Amino acid sequence: MKQTYKRILLKLSGESLMGEKQYGIDENRVREYAEQIKDIAAMGIEIGIVIGGGNIFRGLSGAAKGVDRVKGDQMGMLATVINSLALSSALDTLGQKARVFTAINMFPIGEYYSKWKAIEAMKNGEIAIISGGTGNPFFTTDTGSALRGVEIEADVMLKGTRVDGIYTADPEKHPDAVKFDEITYDEIYNRGLKVMDLTATTLCKENNLPIIVFDMDTVGNLKKVLSGENIGTLVHN
Repeated sequence: MKQTYKRILLKLSGESLMGEKQYGIDENRVREYAEQIKDIAAMGIEIGIVIGGGNIFRGLSGAAKGVDRVKGDQMGMLATVINSLALSSALDTLGQKARVFTAINMFPIGEYYSKWKAIEAMKNGEIAIISGGTGNPFFTTDTGSALRGVEIEADVMLKGTRVDGIYTADPEKHPDAVKFDEITYDEIYNRGLKVMDLTATTLCKENNLPIIVFDMDTVGNLKKVLSGENIGTLVHN
C-alpha cells in the first residue's frame, strides 16, 4: 500500500468529535485532530476536509421523529458547519491556516464553496474545510465527501472512523470478524458491507477515487497512513 499522496480529502465523522461526551464537541478531541492535521500539512500534503454532523443533529433520525426530511437534512448541514468552524478554530490556535467553505451561501460564516477557490486555498498551504454536505437534502456527508474528493482532484479519500478498517462484519458486534487489508468497490457492494452509503461508494468507483478507511482516534494514525504504513483498509477498483 506504499504510495505518496499529494492531495487528500479527509472525511471525519461528527460522532467522533464527541470524544468522551454524549453530545456536541469534545475540545480535547478536536485539538488532537487539529494537531494531527497540522503534522501532515507540514509534510507538504494539500488537505481538504469534510466533517459530518451526527454529534449535533442527524436528518434521518430527525425524520423518524416527525421532522420534515428536507428541513431535517438542512439542520444536519448546519451541524456540519458548526463542526467545521470548531476544527478551523483549533487549527488557527495551532498556527495552521484553514479556510471554511460552505455548500450554501452563508457569508460571513464561511466562504461560498467552489472547486477553484478550495484548490487555490490548498495550494497556498491552507486547509480547505468544506461544510454543508452537498448543499442538498437526501445526500449524506459521505456522499458530500466523495463529491468534494472528486471535485478537488484528490489522490485519495481518507475516511477516519472509530474502527481500524473494513471487516467481514461489525467487529464491535462480531469478535470473530476478519479485517481486509484491501478490497474492491464491487466486493463491498456484493458483500453488503456498510462502509459508506451506495451513492458515495458509486461516486468513488466511477471516478476511480481510492478510499482508505482507518482509525482516526488513535493519535498518530493519520501520519502513519500518509507515510505509507499498512494500516486501515484500501478500497479501489
